[in-house]
Amino acid sequence: MPPEKITSLQNPRIKQLVKLRDRRPRDEAGVFLVEGYRQIRRALEKNILLTELYFSPEWYLGENEPALIAQAEAAGAKLFELTKDTFAKVAYRERPDGLLAVAPQWRRSLTDLDALLATKTCAPFLLVVEAIEKPGNLGTILRSADAAGVDALIVCDPVTDLFNPNVVRASTGVVFSVPVIIASSEEVNHWLRAKAIRSVATTPSATDLYTNTDLRGPLAIVMGSEQYGLSDYWLKEADARVVIPMAGQADSLNVAMATIITLFEAVRQRA
Repeated sequence: MPPEKITSLQNPRIKQLVKLRDRRPRDEAGVFLVEGYRQIRRALEKNILLTELYFSPEWYLGENEPALIAQAEAAGAKLFELTKDTFAKVAYRERPDGLLAVAPQWRRSLTDLDALLATKTCAPFLLVVEAIEKPGNLGTILRSADAAGVDALIVCDPVTDLFNPNVVRASTGVVFSVPVIIASSEEVNHWLRAKAIRSVATTPSATDLYTNTDLRGPLAIVMGSEQYGLSDYWLKEADARVVIPMAGQADSLNVAMATIITLFEAVRQRA
């Protein structure tokens, strides 16, 4: 059957998509938005179920969209064609590319991480972040974690919702490929100790340079929020504390940038 075509801004589906920009309606419905060709393609590559796919040919940027839509439909997505104006209403990008999907949320626990690490033959390489405030930073951290090849990202005491549209966008879709576990700092610290995984906290107050610290073996790099840094709990409980030297007047780096610097020093050492 041809996809249903929606032309009215007052259509109930359009109103629901707009609501899904906010966390409470997302959590109540148990779904989230995935906008953009690259993000939707990566979701399909990882066999993420897309329950609905909305498209508007007037916004397309290339010629590959029809094939992607057909792939999504074959995987079970219900299709809806929107006019240019109705798509502009539901899009959260300044310049949309005419593709928007709805996917179910998921939750992973430390028990799930146990099962994942059991399949690995090399030493665990984890990234732990605490109370990251900005969706764009969390998305970029996900992208960095994917590039560095970490086994999982553990989000402690989250401030930002993993399924915020800007997290999905900034991650360029790797939110579908990097395992993300959400837990409290205390739970994560106890789990790391039980698994004999060394935690290395980054903080401007440390004296040991990150390049002079052994980042091989079972490892969890711990990063704090951009505004407040790591909590006293992690500064006390971490097995080591390291600093990235800074020569200018700024007293800290953007947390996403600090994360990628530290991760790739670990990659260098572990190579």
